[in-house]
Amino acid sequence: MKKQWLALSLALALAGTSSALQATGNTEAGKEKSAACAGCHGELGNSVAATFPKLAQQHPAYLVKQLQAFKNGDRKDPMMSAIAMSLSDKDMVDIAAYYAEHRISDNPLPILNDDDDDDDADKAATIKPEEKVAALIKQGGDLYRNGDLTREVSACIACHDPQGKGNKPAGFPLVKSQHADYLIKTLSDFKSGARSNNPENIMHMIATKMTDDEIKAVAYYISMMK
Repeated sequence: MKKQWLALSLALALAGTSSALQATGNTEAGKEKSAACAGCHGELGNSVAATFPKLAQQHPAYLVKQLQAFKNGDRKDPMMSAIAMSLSDKDMVDIAAYYAEHRISDNPLPILNDDDDDDDADKAATIKPEEKVAALIKQGGDLYRNGDLTREVSACIACHDPQGKGNKPAGFPLVKSQHADYLIKTLSDFKSGARSNNPENIMHMIATKMTDDEIKAVAYYISMMK
């Protein structure tokens, strides 16, 4: 059954692929056209602020698909929608090609916020923050590799590869070394339904079965993948 589900997902991802998604971009042209993107995403696609996603090394077709989604309203964000509206299909292809040629940067170890402490103050005092981060990363690694069959939470490796490289032909994005904060927001948006632009809303079906702690754990693990 799982193999059939994955085969269906692949078929849906490949179905109806537009010519823009298949086109080859001009990286030199993309460098010039990406000037407006650098303020949030970094000159080479490695954003400094953890709330903005890294675009470096991402599959070009995936980036084009997201820009098209912002342009046609399938994804909602005032800033991104306005920028995407000004871009032609050729612009999107060139920008995506430019970012794809750069390597995604590594992340420092996540830092827990004050509100991440355990409710039991005595227990929290005995656990060092770095130990809690290590425990979350370990938990996230297990979920990423194995999922949770008892609650039908699929393993992330099924679509995103054991090393987080994604699946270029199927349109599944590279996720390794992405900012943890952005990953948490993305999974939370899939869970709430705020974001749904993926084949058969697969990510919603997975994320809705995950707890907030599990989302954080997986995000921390992915952010440390190199």
